[in-house]
Amino acid sequence: MAGRDEPGLALTPADEAKARERGLSAHILPTSATMIGVCMTVLSIGHLGPRGELRVLVDKLLAIDALLFLVSAVLSFMSLRPGHARQRYEWWGELVFICSLAMLALGAVVLAFLVS
Repeated sequence: MAGRDEPGLALTPADEAKARERGLSAHILPTSATMIGVCMTVLSIGHLGPRGELRVLVDKLLAIDALLFLVSAVLSFMSLRPGHARQRYEWWGELVFICSLAMLALGAVVLAFLVS
């Protein structure tokens, strides 16, 4: 196998166990932080359209969504810390992340109809 002979590229069994133990939280944490920025960007783009009740609704939806992504990031961070509730934090972090993604998609669809 290429790369096994090069130092530093092969994972030890302990490293592989740690990677499995972390689960999705190691991916959800940075992605949630990025998605907070995406929500802020979409909020800014939304201000290009006309003012109205629908835009205010989208603004509030995206602001709440940014907070949910923050909650997801915090839960994912907590699941990476040593402790007995790691799997519970990871499960809740994943659930909040998926709900936040769905909310962002909903906001994007509403915004698309609002701007056009």
